Amino acid sequence: MPAKKKVEPAPGGRQAAYSARNRAALLKAGREVLAEIGPTATIEQLAAHAQVSPTTIYKYFENKDLLFLEAIGEAWGAWLMWANEMKATGDRLERTLDSGRKLFWARKTHPQFAEILHNTLAEDPNILIKADQGIGKIVFGEMAKSGVLKSDDFEQRFILWRNLYSGLLTAVFVTEELTPEEANVAFGIGLSVWGVSEAKAKKLISRKLEFAPVQ
Repeated sequence: MPAKKKVEPAPGGRQAAYSARNRAALLKAGREVLAEIGPTATIEQLAAHAQVSPTTIYKYFENKDLLFLEAIGEAWGAWLMWANEMKATGDRLERTLDSGRKLFWARKTHPQFAEILHNTLAEDPNILIKADQGIGKIVFGEMAKSGVLKSDDFEQRFILWRNLYSGLLTAVFVTEELTPEEANVAFGIGLSVWGVSEAKAKKLISRKLEFAPVQ
């Protein structure tokens, strides 16, 4: 029986894995710095926290702003996965809105992410819009096409909605003008943007939120 040939690692595989680990470590450091200092942190502060030189950071990212944006994007993506982990009953609209509402309670469920929101929203209220990379628009667009939400003037409705949501997050995490419970009520009022009746909106925001365990 012929001996099996040894499978050699793909060229550059070890180096690619090394680079991926370094990049992941820098993004982790970026999230920590965003939570502790915010996007005003200098490249030197970021490098000191990551225990690398600024030159090392520039090997992987063009500048610290792009690193921070990707770090926020990863944090946002991880939070969304957690928010959707519980397989709650309900249609797509109900489940989507449940996820959006859960963010108001991030100080209790995800303290570091809440600090990131506090520090970044104070500098750029549209930061989550950038981190979302258009996924939210796709989801709402699909629901509008299916008739669940008003579809006429979709672009204008979506712009109004995303700014309304960013404003609520700012009121919860930055100015603290609203408690999570008050933001939840305001969230329901804002659903009129999508042609949702007052009665249905009240029903939607009254749904019990199921929070998955936090690792």
